[in-house]
This record gives sequence, C-alpha cells and structure tokens, in this order.
Amino acid sequence: MPTLTASSLIPSSFRDLPPVVWTIFAGTIVNRLGYLVTPFLIFFLAARGVTGAETSYVLGALGAGNLLGPAVGGILADRIGRRPTMLIGLIGASAAQGALFLAPGVWTMAAAALLISAAGSTVSPAAYALLADAVDSERRRRAYALFGWGVNIGTAVAGVLGGYLAARGYWLLFAVDAGSMLAYALVVAVRLKDGPSTPDKPGEKPQEKDPQEKKDGIGYGVVLRDRLAMLLLPLFGVQLFVYSLTEVALPLAVHDSGLSPAVYGAMAAVNAILVVGLQPFATARLSRFPQLAVQGAGGTLIAGGVALTGLADGVAGYTVSVVVWSLGEVVVAGIAAGVVANLAPAHARGRYQGAFSWTWGLARFAALTLGVATYTTLGPSVLWWTALVAGTAAAVATAALTTRVNARAAHELAA
Repeated sequence: MPTLTASSLIPSSFRDLPPVVWTIFAGTIVNRLGYLVTPFLIFFLAARGVTGAETSYVLGALGAGNLLGPAVGGILADRIGRRPTMLIGLIGASAAQGALFLAPGVWTMAAAALLISAAGSTVSPAAYALLADAVDSERRRRAYALFGWGVNIGTAVAGVLGGYLAARGYWLLFAVDAGSMLAYALVVAVRLKDGPSTPDKPGEKPQEKDPQEKKDGIGYGVVLRDRLAMLLLPLFGVQLFVYSLTEVALPLAVHDSGLSPAVYGAMAAVNAILVVGLQPFATARLSRFPQLAVQGAGGTLIAGGVALTGLADGVAGYTVSVVVWSLGEVVVAGIAAGVVANLAPAHARGRYQGAFSWTWGLARFAALTLGVATYTTLGPSVLWWTALVAGTAAAVATAALTTRVNARAAHELAA
C-alpha cells in the first residue's frame, strides 16, 4: 500500500512551485475568508437606514476604488517594493473596514468604501509581480492558477461563513474581514521577501539601473508603448467583462424567473465546487497546449455559458449555464496574468500587473453599470447576445495573437 505523504496530497501541476508561491496561496485563502462585507453591504446599509438612492453612492465609490487601487499598486510595487505595497494595502483596507462600520453618514460611508476597495486592490499587482519574480516563464501560468485556486477556495468558504455571521450581527462580518486582512499582513511581514528585481534595500549601495529602466521611468508609459500588451489587455478586458456578468446579471435573471435567492446561492455553490475540484487537474492537462489557444477556448465557453442564461427559466437551465461558464473559468485559470507577466520587463512587472488588474477592475465596473443598464433598459436578450458575440470574438482574437506572443518570448530568451 503506497505511503501517504504531504507532497502526494498536492496536485501534480503545483508540486514544483517554490515556497513563496505557497505562502501567497495560503495568505490569499486567509484573506479571501474575510471578503464578507461586500456581498452583504446592501443589507447592512438598509439596516442603517440608508435609502436606495444613497446606496448607489456607496456602491459607486466601492467600484471606483477598484479602478484607482490597481494603478497605484502597480507603481508602488515597482517603486518601493512588492512586500511594502502589500502591507500598505492590507493594513489600509483593514482600517477602512472599521471606518465603514463606524461611519456616521452616507458620505463618510462612501469615503470608507472607496478606501476599502482602493487599498485592497493595491495588493494584487504587488502579489502578481512577486509571483513573477519567484518563478520562470514556464511555471508562471501554474503559479497564477494556484493563486486563483486560493481565491476560489477562500471565496467558497466565505460564502457559507458570511450568511452564518450576518444572521448573528453585521459587526461580525466587519471584524472577520479586518482580522483576516491583518492576518495576511502578518504572513507577508514574516514570511515574504521582495524579489531580486525590486528596489535596493535601505543602507545598501544603490545598484546602477539598466538604461532601459531609466528610459521607462516610473509611470505607465512602459505599458502604453508596448503594442502587443495594448492589443491583449482590451481583449482580456472584454472577456473579463463577460465573466463579470455572472456576478450581476445572473442574480437578476434568477429573480426575474420568480425563483428564490436560495437558487442563486445554489448556483454559486455549483460554480465553487466545479472550480475548486477541477482547476488543479485542468491546469496539469492543459499546460502542454499553447496558452492563448487555451484562453480562447475557455473564453468561448464562458461566453456561451453566460449567453445560455437567457434560455434558462428554471433550476435545471440555470445549472447547465453555470456548469458551462464554470468549465470555461477552470480552463483559463492563470493564463492571462501569466501572459502579461511574460511580456513585462523585470523592472516593470508591477506596472504590467497593475495595468492587468486595472483592466479587471474596469471590466467589473462596466458589468455593474453598463451590464445592468443594458439588462434593465434594452432588455435581457440584448445583454445575452452581446455577451455571446463580444466574448467569442475577443476569445478568437486572443488566440490569433499566439504567434506574436511566442515570437516575443523567443526574442526575450535570445536576448
């Protein structure tokens, strides 16, 4: 009988990843266990007597912070280092959780919500850049897939935990959120170190900068001048917009079908089970294929699954649609972030990941605003057709860039 060891419990696709990747994975799970306030924010605001119109100000501020944070986080990650940026974001977001709970009025609540999302979203570019520092280009897709797996594990547990805590007092949601962020900050402070491409440490003799690094400066010009990145990021953005519709348009469709909120909760559980259960194995099986071709196939599945929501009118139909786009989510895990990391010069990894995270934030913000507006004004069918056509077109266009991305990678290796 084979001996069961700790390493045998690790999926094969992740076994050769270095300790820093596993540290970020574990910290991400802890951090995501505390993403409890946002799903219940509307209920909390209603309990505090905030009207529907006033609620939109707080939610708008929350969305705006997701556009501000990644841009700042990318610059800070390259300027002051990955680890300090993560600490600033985690501690700042934790403090903002307390500020939101104690805020006396709508405008102070909006300011706290802005700080929560802005500070919290500075963490991802720095974490992504630190992962890129820790592994070579061949293993980055798997490192980012493991990171995403941690997000999904934590989110799945948080979905159950949030409902339990909310029934016993909203203050518990805020306490767990703030505590989990501080716990992750402690992990970062104790267990992580900045990679070799980050700035010199205090007291050390400054190293001579590469001439290209001096030319690129500290802003986002280095990304904006990269034509291949400027082609890929909008295409990834369209696909992320279609995926983000699962957060906002799916619950609207379930509600309009006359089904209870419990049905949407069940759909979220189906997604979590599939992603957590299948992602490690899919990553291992698909790693041998061209990344952008796999991204295109997965993006097409996501677009088709979201569009199938328009044909559903019962639990079975919604389950089919969720299964299809969840399989797409499993297929694309880690690819986009890995491709962006491989495009980035070592001195600009934080800004490239900041641009990618900003694209994520913009896509989610567009889904919350344009997606909902399209659904409610032009009709659900317009939104579903838009998701199918735009998502599929972006997926095909992404796959078509495989040759250019491979040529860029070969050039970098030769250099």
